Amino acid sequence: MGQFQRVAKILNLLFLCFLDLTHADPPYQLCPDINNRTSSVAFQNNLNNLLQSLPTNASVFKTFSSAIGNNTDDKVYSQFMCLNYIPSEKCSTCIRTASEDINSLCTNKSEAIIWEEDCQLRYSNRSFLGQLDVSGNDPLYNKKNISSPDQFKSLVNQTVYGLINQAAFNRSLNMYATGEAAFTSTDNLYALVQCTTDLSSDDCRTCLRVALANLSSCCYFSRGARLLSRSCYLRYELYAFYKGATSEENQGTVGGKKNKTWIVIILTATSAILMILVLILFIYCRFVGKRNAKRRSEIVNQECPLKLQNIVDPANNFLQSRSHHGRDRLYAKDSGFMDLASIHLATDNFSESNFVGQGGFGPVYKGKLSDGNEVAVKRLASSSEQGTEEFTTEVQLIMKLQHKNLVRLLGFCFDGEEKLLVYEFMPNSSLDVILFDRKKRAQLEWRKRTNIINGIAKGLLYLHEDSRLRIIHRDLKASNILLDSEMNPKISDFGTARIFGSEEDANTCRITGTIGYMAPEYAMEGLYSTKSDVFSFGVLLLEIITGKKNTGFNKSNNAPNLSAYAWYLWNKGNEMELKDPLLAGSCCDEEFSRYMHIGLLCLQEDASDRPTMSSVILMLKTESVTLAQPQRPAFSMGRFTTQIEPNFNDCSTNDLTLSNISAR
Repeated sequence: MGQFQRVAKILNLLFLCFLDLTHADPPYQLCPDINNRTSSVAFQNNLNNLLQSLPTNASVFKTFSSAIGNNTDDKVYSQFMCLNYIPSEKCSTCIRTASEDINSLCTNKSEAIIWEEDCQLRYSNRSFLGQLDVSGNDPLYNKKNISSPDQFKSLVNQTVYGLINQAAFNRSLNMYATGEAAFTSTDNLYALVQCTTDLSSDDCRTCLRVALANLSSCCYFSRGARLLSRSCYLRYELYAFYKGATSEENQGTVGGKKNKTWIVIILTATSAILMILVLILFIYCRFVGKRNAKRRSEIVNQECPLKLQNIVDPANNFLQSRSHHGRDRLYAKDSGFMDLASIHLATDNFSESNFVGQGGFGPVYKGKLSDGNEVAVKRLASSSEQGTEEFTTEVQLIMKLQHKNLVRLLGFCFDGEEKLLVYEFMPNSSLDVILFDRKKRAQLEWRKRTNIINGIAKGLLYLHEDSRLRIIHRDLKASNILLDSEMNPKISDFGTARIFGSEEDANTCRITGTIGYMAPEYAMEGLYSTKSDVFSFGVLLLEIITGKKNTGFNKSNNAPNLSAYAWYLWNKGNEMELKDPLLAGSCCDEEFSRYMHIGLLCLQEDASDRPTMSSVILMLKTESVTLAQPQRPAFSMGRFTTQIEPNFNDCSTNDLTLSNISAR
C-alpha cells in the first residue's frame, strides 16, 4: 500500500469517527504470532486468494467458515461473521473492508483477527473451526457514565442471560438474539448476542457468559458496552442500535487497552480542515473505486473463463448463476470446498469396508477426517446427470439451513468427475434400515418412535416457516431420515428441494420423488406446495407407528397401500389391527389411535384440507386439541407409475434448482 493510500485510509477512519461518535473507531485488530514465525509465501498466496473470495460469500452467508490449501504448512483456515441484523449487501461490503484491513494491519502473520463495526474476520494456519476461544477478549465501553450503575448492571445481566439461552439453544435463530427492557420511564436497554455457528450450543453459551462477565467487571458504570471475541459478540446500549438508531448523547466506545485521546484533538479541528478532508476523501474514493472495479473485472476474467454472471436474488438473497451448469452455480462460493486428497484419505480411497449405503444420488461411505471427526461422504455416480443438479441444489440449500433436525453439511468437493458431499456421520444409519427390519425395529419402543415423529415435524416446520427461505423438500421418506447415536432424526437429501414463494402458491414442475410418498396433486399434475410435504409426512407417520411400508402393502383389493388400509380400519374403529406387535406394553391404544388420526388428516386428497406443520406439531404435543374428522385419503399414488409424465416444462419459482424428469 502506497504512502498516499495509508494517509487516505487514516483520514477516512478519523473522519468516520467525527461523523458518528456513537460507534467505536474500527478496525480493531489482534495479530498474535503464536508460532513465533511469519507466514510462508505459499501461505500468503492462499490467504490472498481466500480473502478475495470472501465478499462474494458474504453476500449469501452472514457467518461462514472455509479453508484453502493442500499442505499443512500453507493451508489457511478462515471464518467471518456479520452481525445478523445488517443486510447482505452491507455484510459483503464489511467483509471486503475487513479483508483489506487484515492484510494491511497484520502483514505477514500466520494468524489474525479483525473487528469492523458490523463484522469480524479471522484466519489462521491452524484449524480452529468448532473450537471455543475466549482469549484476547476486548471490552469496549461508552465514555458516558450511567447514573444508577448497580441497577443498570442488574438489568443488563437479567436481560442478556435470557438472550444467551435463546441464541445458544435455538439454532434456527442462527445463534443470534436481540431483546430490550425498560430501564427508566424514558430509556430502554437494547441488547444483542451472537455466536459463530460452528460452535456447539454449550460452547456458545459459555462464550457469551464469559463475554458478559468481562463487561460486568470493567464496564458496568457505562451507558453501553460491547465485547469483541473470536467466537462470539455481545453488545448493549440505551438506544436501538440494531434497529438503525444512533445516539448523539453517547461519546463513543473506548477500549480498556487503547488510548483514544486523539479523538479530542479531532473534535477541536476547524471546519475548514474538515472540508479539506472531505474533499481529499471524495477524490480518493472516486480514484480507488474505479481502480478496484477494474481490478475486480480483471480477476473475474482471469478466474472465470466462462464469464459467469452471478446474481443475488433480492427476494431470497440466494447466490445463483444464469448458467444451468452445476459447476458454474457453485463456482462463486467454493469456501466449503474440501480437497479430494483429504477425502480419499478419510475414506481409505472409498474402500468397500467403508461403504455404508446406496441411494439415488450414488454410494455413501464412512470416513474419518484428520481431526478425528467421523463423516459420511455421498459420492455422485459419474453417469448421473440428474445427480449433478441434485448435488448443486443440495450444496446451495443445506449450507444455509441450521436446525437440529436437519443433517449438517460439512463441505463438498467438485474435482473433475468427482462430486462429493461431506456430512456429519449418523451412526444409526437411515430410518428405513431399522424400521423395516423386524429385529432392528425392536429397539424402537413407542417413545422413541414419537420422538422421531416429532423431530421430523419440527424439521419440516423449520423448512416451511422458520427459516429465511421457505423450502419444499419434495422427497420426504424413511430412507431420507437419518438417526444419530440417540435415535434423534435428521432430515437429509435436499437434492430435489425447492425454494417456495408463499403458502398460496401452487407451482408446477416435472415430477421427482418417490412413489408412495407423493401427494396426489403432485404425482398426477406436478403441483407442489408445503402441503405436498405434509402428505409425505402423513405416510411416514403411519409407517413409523405400524412398522410397515406404505408401498408393497396389500391387505385387501380395496386397499392398495398402507394409507388406504389405515383409513379403512380407522373408519370401522378397528385401527388397533395395524398396531405394531412390538409396541405391546410401551404404547396405549388411545395414543396409537390419536397418532393414526393425525396421520390420516395429513393424507387428505384436497391439499387445502391438510393441516400445516405448525398445526401438526400442536396436535402431536397437546392431547386437549380436538382433531377434525379426516376426509377420505387420496389413493391415486398407488396407481402412479414412472411412465406417467405430465406435460410441464421444468421450472422453478426462482430458477434455483432443476428437477428430475421422472420419479425415482
